[in-house]
Amino acid sequence: MAFLKLNDAQLFYRWDGPENAPVILFSNSLGSTHRMWDPQLAAFTEHFRVLRYDSRGHGQSTATPSPYSIEQLAGDVVQLLDALKLDRVYYCGLSMGGMIGMHLGAAHPTRLHKMVLCNTAAKIGTPDVWNARITAVQTGGMKAVAGAVIDRWLTAAYRTAHPRETAEVLSMLEGCDPAGYAATCAAVRDADFRQKLAGVRVATQVIAGTHDPATPPSDGRALSELIRGANYTELSAAHLSNIEARDDFNREALAFLKSQGAHG
Repeated sequence: MAFLKLNDAQLFYRWDGPENAPVILFSNSLGSTHRMWDPQLAAFTEHFRVLRYDSRGHGQSTATPSPYSIEQLAGDVVQLLDALKLDRVYYCGLSMGGMIGMHLGAAHPTRLHKMVLCNTAAKIGTPDVWNARITAVQTGGMKAVAGAVIDRWLTAAYRTAHPRETAEVLSMLEGCDPAGYAATCAAVRDADFRQKLAGVRVATQVIAGTHDPATPPSDGRALSELIRGANYTELSAAHLSNIEARDDFNREALAFLKSQGAHG
């Protein structure tokens, strides 16, 4: 566990897995931390050195003043790669982390071998929805939105069958810094990659969740059509497919990342 000092913030990151293995960077969703990727550790560290971090405004990273932009959050990733002397990595990002991947794939394609974009979209939600959420968090804290968010993150059937895992996810969400969360909501609100994805030159796997109300399968299919040569996979899950369908997620993502073919 370590911290990278940026110009205006500290970024928390941690390593897992063998030092001589190729590196994969995982990027968290809005309202979560690097711990959201715990279900991937055992499977991925058999093949990769896993690099996880808390995005700006989340976990142990600094919550700088609002608003943020996806370009700014992607810039944090580039600074992290530079500081760790990583010329090129594999990448996996979910929701907001997927949007960060889209920017990296379009603006910094030589930094990525391949990327997996999970439960994400070129444009997520409407300004009114995001502005209402920002106001709710600013006035009532994370508990004001946590119940509605967890309902979108995990299906009712999963929440009933896995109360411990659900409680851990809810605790992570409620522990998010409200100011950092609101600032990052603005980044997602303002992001629109629909006109930029044709320029992505990184081999890409898109993973969607059949029961995801936040970024439904139609969004995932649209991504796979906009990014040249992208693969599309749909799992039986809501928004956090890496948790709800962990075994299928790990199998599909690893099969793509380990396959021979274009590296961007």
